[in-house]
Amino acid sequence: MSPTAAEAANATEAGARALTADGDPIKMRGDKVCVFYGDKQALFDIDLDIRERQVTALIGPSGCGKSTFLRCLNRMNDTIDICRVAGDITLDGMDIYDPSIDVVELRARVGMVFQKPNPFPKSIYENVAYGPRIHGLSRSKAELDDIVASSLQKAGLYEEVKDRLDAPGTGLSGGQQQRLCIARAIAVSPEVILMDEPCSALDPIATAKVEELIDELRENYTIVIVTHSMQQAARVSQRTAFFHLGILVEEGPTQDMFTNPRDRRTQDYITGRFG
Repeated sequence: MSPTAAEAANATEAGARALTADGDPIKMRGDKVCVFYGDKQALFDIDLDIRERQVTALIGPSGCGKSTFLRCLNRMNDTIDICRVAGDITLDGMDIYDPSIDVVELRARVGMVFQKPNPFPKSIYENVAYGPRIHGLSRSKAELDDIVASSLQKAGLYEEVKDRLDAPGTGLSGGQQQRLCIARAIAVSPEVILMDEPCSALDPIATAKVEELIDELRENYTIVIVTHSMQQAARVSQRTAFFHLGILVEEGPTQDMFTNPRDRRTQDYITGRFG
């Protein structure tokens, strides 16, 4: 019988955790990752370690492959017929592209928040309750109520909506909708949260709230964020990876990347010479 994702993860946890050269636990690892859309290659031999309970920012000009790589981490590219992924991607040492892996369960462990807030056309409560309900994470209405309240609190939204949980999620402001989507992702107890330009449609005040939230969430979650904002990457991430023309040019501590990049292309992009 093939192991489930959870069983494989537990087996890995029981053994030695993979560590980076400087001793940080590795939550996810990409090894020689290539992505093809039909005959067109979009990513070339990407090697990248995602460190546990840190924020990793993926930066680079439009079309460089950063969102494509992000979507590989929870197999969202599976939904594109002409897309093919080669190489290895692991979560706690488990090959996420192994045929035995339950993709639904994988996406519960590796949640995603999209560029544009996309609440379901349901109540605020039902938006958050949807995932725990379909994954069987609650045994009673009281347990479900607790999950919803806790998720909204972690997303910094509970105090703003606690008196109108039956109101439509689509009636919230843009920033509130994005935090609702984050609460929805958190509700199924993921280990990794992927964020694809989560603030690009938000005003500066809403953006600041989401950035504060990201900083709080990294205490319990591993976060990978795609952003076009150099300032945002500098504010929220501990590690930064620079993509260009489908290649990972360099990756390192965010402060080092912005003050002393090793590659001239990184320097040119950060200083606005191209991109």
